[in-house]
Amino acid sequence: MNDPEGSAINRLLEESRRGLQRVEPLELEAVVASGALVVDIRPVEQRVRDGDLPGAVVIDRNVLEWRLDPSSPDRLPLADDPDRQVVIVCDEGYSSSLAAHTLQRLGLRNATDLCGGFQAWAAARRDRRP
Repeated sequence: MNDPEGSAINRLLEESRRGLQRVEPLELEAVVASGALVVDIRPVEQRVRDGDLPGAVVIDRNVLEWRLDPSSPDRLPLADDPDRQVVIVCDEGYSSSLAAHTLQRLGLRNATDLCGGFQAWAAARRDRRP
């Protein structure tokens, strides 16, 4: 996104990403193999259009914090370890950065996101095909 004026949202995005150890699309498989939880926050329309992310847990963005906060009575059973790496995936890697930063503030120290989101992951897979 090109923002020569330095909008508040782009400053917030930059600030959010400073604290993230972002995952590259081709690293995702290895990160999952090491025990990371991948969470797909894309709206249903994008998942229908582009397909699912294999192995990801789907959590709607509007309830993400409640489902993953280890101290929340509404958390999912798999969200019981604040040290587990959680990789948030959106469509292009913008809203996932903001969400991961928020999760870190809730105590999920290893929350992060996927660089470029689902679109970058899908493109990387297409590029690897013979």
